[in-house]
Amino acid sequence: MIRKATVHDVKAIHRLLNRHAARGELLPRALSDLYDALRDFSIFQEKSRGSIIGVCAFHVCWEDLAEIRSLAVRERYQRRGIGSALVTAALAEGHDLGIKRVFALTYRPAFFAKHGFQTIDKALLPQKIWADCLKCVKFPDCDEIAMLKFLGDEEPK
Repeated sequence: MIRKATVHDVKAIHRLLNRHAARGELLPRALSDLYDALRDFSIFQEKSRGSIIGVCAFHVCWEDLAEIRSLAVRERYQRRGIGSALVTAALAEGHDLGIKRVFALTYRPAFFAKHGFQTIDKALLPQKIWADCLKCVKFPDCDEIAMLKFLGDEEPK
């Protein structure tokens, strides 16, 4: 079951994201940052026990640009479509909001390519670079791959 995160979910989200960050799969997130961005987060909750087994944030960056970030699924639940379901829900949210372009910075480009994202140069994301990337420990030597998807029928000319 996918639902929007609540304040009661933040500590579990923090643990899940930081487990993946410890392995270098995504960037760590401070607890205070998660509370600040709470409304960006959706979670995939296990039906039987109510445990959070997946998380994804959809962050609006600009009038026509949003980012899928902090996508993580507990290890034993990977390869069951949970990450894909979270991305699909995020893209639907973007469509509902009128967002035209969605990007992700990732170490797993094949996963995002399955969802219609294409690799792009990070220089095409100026709002992202100057807003969040300046605060990143990897800036300016980011090794993540930038990928972009156009929502709607076709890529703008």
